[in-house]
Amino acid sequence: MASAANQSPSLAEYVSHHLQNLATGHQEKLIDFSIIHLDTMFWAIFCGAIGCLVMWLVARKATAGVPGRLQSLIEILVEMADGQAKAQIHGDRRFIAPLALLLFIWITLMNCMDFLPVDLFSQVFHWVGLDQYIHYHRAVPTADLNGTIGISLGVVVLMFYFGIKVKGFGGFLHEMFCSPFGAILAPFNFALNLIEYLSKMVSLGMRLWGNMYAGELLFLMIAMLGAYAALSLGGSLLFLGHVIAGTIWAIFHIVIVLLQAFIFMMLTLVYLGLAHEGH
Repeated sequence: MASAANQSPSLAEYVSHHLQNLATGHQEKLIDFSIIHLDTMFWAIFCGAIGCLVMWLVARKATAGVPGRLQSLIEILVEMADGQAKAQIHGDRRFIAPLALLLFIWITLMNCMDFLPVDLFSQVFHWVGLDQYIHYHRAVPTADLNGTIGISLGVVVLMFYFGIKVKGFGGFLHEMFCSPFGAILAPFNFALNLIEYLSKMVSLGMRLWGNMYAGELLFLMIAMLGAYAALSLGGSLLFLGHVIAGTIWAIFHIVIVLLQAFIFMMLTLVYLGLAHEGH
């Protein structure tokens, strides 16, 4: 994967190339479970591992005295996650509060991958001679719909789990088939409740994906502006515009990165809170 400056592709070609995932095959159908996006899987696991490692190191070195900056930050995040979980979950939240904290940190780290230069990995692959094997690569797992839908699918599984745990298997089935219109309309109730679960999964995943995908597109366009500046004779003004636009969007994108992680965490708590309650 060559850089934009070397091959001078058009904007459409440049953006289209950078939006292709490193996959195990070519996806020809809308839904194909045999295709795995290797880059999304790798960076999602990497960000999760980094988040867990940092949390473990902070917990290991935590002190009851005057905390350091990192410990203070983690304590603020823990209190935030526990407070939001307490507001939404009326019951045992020993698992749900840490889950909320995990989701916020994990999604924030995955979103932050968007701040890396868009051609960084292609250049690294070129330096180490892997560019002939790795033609496509995307480093932002949350800009891949497969990644965000996968996370939201996990949330739906937890909704089923807590629904059965809190109401019992019989109570959960009764709610699925008899709510909201009574047992006489059981098939209709079941279809309606199933659509509700599916809509929650899709909306949860697509909300995060849509915002991060749009942010990735803007970063690609700004990067292409810098490439045009390097190739044009009067590129000083274009380069200045590239720097200004990139800086402004990066600062604004910090808010989006944190906000989307917080929204995903809050919606997860809301959905799990609803799973604890009956219709």
